Amino acid sequence: MQLTSALTKGNLLLSLLSRFLCVRHHSSANLFVAGLSWNTNESILRYAFEKHGEIVEVRVICDHVTAKSRGYGFVRFVSETAAATARKEMNGQILDGRRIRVTYAHKG
Repeated sequence: MQLTSALTKGNLLLSLLSRFLCVRHHSSANLFVAGLSWNTNESILRYAFEKHGEIVEVRVICDHVTAKSRGYGFVRFVSETAAATARKEMNGQILDGRRIRVTYAHKG
């Protein structure tokens, strides 16, 4: 019984790790979002994009001195398909009073 439990936990860990590594190396699952309102935070950005698929990470880039948004951010999805759908559906939409531009993020 213990061996089965350990194998199950190991398979789950391996599955999660492989998903993380897969997403991390495919920039087409990572979107760049420009034109954000200064008031848009990570919660607002996540809420706007989460209907298109499972999100790994959301970041709104802020000025390191003032801590205010710099007007852009990133949304990283688990799958490339979800990212492609989100890019298509969200590009040009109004979010927090501003028309946003959504493109694939460049690897950097």
